[in-house]
Amino acid sequence: MSVNVPRLVIAAPSSGSGKTTVATGLMRAFADAGLRVSPHKVGPDYIDPGYHALATGRPGRNLDAYMCGPERIAPLFLHGAAGCDLAVVEGVMGLYDGASGQGELASTAHVAKLLKAPVVLVVDASSQSRSVAALVHGFAAWDPEVRVAGVILNKVGSDRHEALLREALTESGVPVLGALRRVAGLNTPSRHLGLIPVAERRAEAVSAVAAQAAQVREGCDLEGLLALARSAPPVPGGAWSDGCGPSVADRAVPPPATAGGAPSAPARRGRPVIAIAGGAAFTFSYTEHAELLAAAGAEVVTFDPLRDESLPPGTAALVIGGGFPEVHVADLSANIPLRKEVAALAATGAPVVAECAGLLYLCRTLDGKEMCGVLPADARMSERLTLGYREAVALADNSLAVAGTRVRGHEFHRTVVEPSAAADTPAWGFTLPTRRVEGFTLAGVHASYLHTHWAGAPAMAHRLVAQAAARA
Repeated sequence: MSVNVPRLVIAAPSSGSGKTTVATGLMRAFADAGLRVSPHKVGPDYIDPGYHALATGRPGRNLDAYMCGPERIAPLFLHGAAGCDLAVVEGVMGLYDGASGQGELASTAHVAKLLKAPVVLVVDASSQSRSVAALVHGFAAWDPEVRVAGVILNKVGSDRHEALLREALTESGVPVLGALRRVAGLNTPSRHLGLIPVAERRAEAVSAVAAQAAQVREGCDLEGLLALARSAPPVPGGAWSDGCGPSVADRAVPPPATAGGAPSAPARRGRPVIAIAGGAAFTFSYTEHAELLAAAGAEVVTFDPLRDESLPPGTAALVIGGGFPEVHVADLSANIPLRKEVAALAATGAPVVAECAGLLYLCRTLDGKEMCGVLPADARMSERLTLGYREAVALADNSLAVAGTRVRGHEFHRTVVEPSAAADTPAWGFTLPTRRVEGFTLAGVHASYLHTHWAGAPAMAHRLVAQAAARA
């Protein structure tokens, strides 16, 4: 079976070229034109998909060939793009940059080949003219299986500069599909781990996305880009399935209910309540996680640890993903009722899964401020960035996996937890890139810096739901 989804991959020679600005602007510009646009991001990034969702009104989704496996990229893409008129995939780093020491694995080029998608190269032209042709030619010729089918020139200085660039590219055989002027203040502000998430600056983010769309409409050939997207061949195969029946895409899985501002609906009989932390402090979560939990039989409810003073009624299990608790540490610490309730739930042996920011929240302290006190550890900010893909094995039975389960994940933080692992029951034993133990397995608590993508290991979601159901 093959499905024809018009699609574009937005790539660049290197980070900082303007991929996010162009991709998000294109998504919004096409959505404003009445198209149903499916947004995707190559790699493990959590923040860009938030801007994509704002631009399109649809969940931002990740395509990570390292964590989910190359064989799942097309199915995950089709799952996210179901019913859409166009899909826009934002790349990661430079076009050919992938998992360190793993060749093309998880690179933008790799994903583009798996999707048989045309690539549009965003080039920072601010310090070059004729040399742009050599750059584009090199990227287009490097891998014949990667179809570099268009160029968008970014940070163009003037009409004269644009004319020189276009003239140089005439002989490259790669058409220019846009030229964007340098615009001061248009880029999204960043801090220690990249862009500031939408949840922390929603009003400003709405304005920024609108401005990006306006710039793209003015400087890009939208008709030419849409025609290029429609030239892509059908995507082979079917949409992703959660492994326990029909594809999640075919089920109309309900979105998570929301605690806090409105009372949450009671759980349907036999469906355990699994609470997922959200709000400005916990913005890192893959869309498929909630879908997998719901498909496996859970009632998924989100709550905000910055605002909600209690967990959703009937909570049988808790998932606290990544984010920026270090930015909101004072307010998290001040919410004493919720911290006590989280600690009390963990003390009962209920399944509690914490990744990165969630790990920090369960510690005794973060930068000297009291946290939940579930783990015998303290956390603090660090100057050192820890970043990269990891291979790991579960060292003990826990809420996500049985001992011996092997997973692939990702670390991304500027914090340190001391001690870094439970003395007797660490969560993971890392096997690549270096051998070490990390994280905590205490009763029902599984806490670690490792981010995992459950679409690559759906048994983890099924196990969590089963354990929650046993307690509901």
